[in-house]
Amino acid sequence: MALIEPHGGRGLVCSLLTGAELEAETIKAKTLKQIRVTSRSTSDLCMMGIGAFSPLHGFMTKKDWKGVCENFTMADGTVWPIPITVDCTKEDADAIKPDSEITLVDEETGTMMATMKVVEKYEMTEADKSWECMQVFTTDDIAGHPGVEKVHKQKAVNLAGPVKVLSELDYRERFPGIYKTPAELRQMITDKGWSTVAALQLRNPMHRSHEYLAKIAVEVCDGIVIHSLIGALKSGDIPADTRLKCIDALVENYFTKEHVLQAGYPMEMRYGGPREALLHATFRQNYGISHLIVGRDHAGVGDYYGMFDAQTIFDKIPQGEGGKYLKTKPLKIDWTFYCMKCDGMASMRTCPHTKADRVILSGTKLRKMLSEGEEIPDHFGRKEVLDILREYYAGLTEKVEIKMQKFATGEEMK
Repeated sequence: MALIEPHGGRGLVCSLLTGAELEAETIKAKTLKQIRVTSRSTSDLCMMGIGAFSPLHGFMTKKDWKGVCENFTMADGTVWPIPITVDCTKEDADAIKPDSEITLVDEETGTMMATMKVVEKYEMTEADKSWECMQVFTTDDIAGHPGVEKVHKQKAVNLAGPVKVLSELDYRERFPGIYKTPAELRQMITDKGWSTVAALQLRNPMHRSHEYLAKIAVEVCDGIVIHSLIGALKSGDIPADTRLKCIDALVENYFTKEHVLQAGYPMEMRYGGPREALLHATFRQNYGISHLIVGRDHAGVGDYYGMFDAQTIFDKIPQGEGGKYLKTKPLKIDWTFYCMKCDGMASMRTCPHTKADRVILSGTKLRKMLSEGEEIPDHFGRKEVLDILREYYAGLTEKVEIKMQKFATGEEMK
């Protein structure tokens, strides 16, 4: 069987230039008005460049932005869950003529990321930003939600138009063998002979619950891609190189090699909970992945989302035949944990025992315990992983405060 088709019905839409075309566009980019953009926009450009955001080939118009926020669809009816926009100051916007070209420059590194033909400029008032946050994040809590904070830090005007991407940054050099474009991962999956493929989304170290989820997926699909976020995270999250060491240790010791692949992608987390679960499924379709594992609090932060909101949202988006609709399906799995009475990993669907019998597994809880030097309960994580994490935390010069959410404490469990 062939792999699932890329989202949008137009194949992989890749905006990254190469060879002579890249050389010529780079020369031209130096002559254009430069707009400095945030790490979020830079990561979005990387995703558009490699085709991970197919069918997007640029930043969204106001109609796209409004449709995505309200109805999960762009102006042409293509399902998309989170606005992909880029901003600038009103002064810069006033200086940009209609249909003119600009260069987008990463504000942190100064790297010329892309050229862009500006087809539309639209103002974003504070009321507009608040409305977007309520639609996408279901909260406008600037102080507590990192995604909301980023939206409110956006400048006054959004720019829309197609891009020509000039750089993937240094992901390929920093993560050799892990950083994969959709085309590369599709080829790896094809070489394996898989057609049904599940992805395990990871921004935390892979603990026993993640391992269990991955093995459930292997039982029902041809294989699993452990797909790690290697873009920017919030303060307190564990960096990608440490998380990848943990995955290596688990794959080496606890997985059958012919049914597992590892890969990484360069997006920045938005911590959008249910909406971000949809985004994770959308771009996974472009990587050739037919199923996304969605657990109890996918891509959440704090206590902003219900335990299984990220699962039920898949039933709320427009459904239909054709390339405009999302084809990657959620693999919905209940809360998983180690049960001492069951003497193994279990879920709320399979375990009849009480909270007192369970070792409740959470990436947030694990980070907090390790950062404070606490003893880790038996069966919380594999020894190989815990040794790597203890070494990481021992090397930190500053302690990072980690706030617990109610789901990480297990207070909702029976």
